[in-house]
Amino acid sequence: MTREPGSATDSMLRIRPYALTGGRTRPKVDMPLETLVRTSERGRTVRHEVSFEERRILDLAAEPLSVAEIAAHLGVVLGVARVLTADLVASGRLDRSGTAAHDGAGSDVSLLERVLDGLKGL
Repeated sequence: MTREPGSATDSMLRIRPYALTGGRTRPKVDMPLETLVRTSERGRTVRHEVSFEERRILDLAAEPLSVAEIAAHLGVVLGVARVLTADLVASGRLDRSGTAAHDGAGSDVSLLERVLDGLKGL
């Protein structure tokens, strides 16, 4: 996938991860990568008050999305996505609804088996 020079994604990739997180490497709240998040009512009303990256997360999370999916959509490392989404959860701008494994997708083992099957399929 090629990125257009000057695009928002291209600009985001040029920002160092520690700049996006303020140098933090640990999230404020526990955010496993499979945690599902969704924009809260408060998140919808304060979009104009947050950073570009946080606004993108709020837009992406209009429908439930995992932290790992957010990282992929933003093109950032998983740790950065965890810190940014945890900040939004802590501020009440994102609602956390558990994990894919606990929201009817099966047990942790079955989730891992599906991931492994998907990787083998590549």
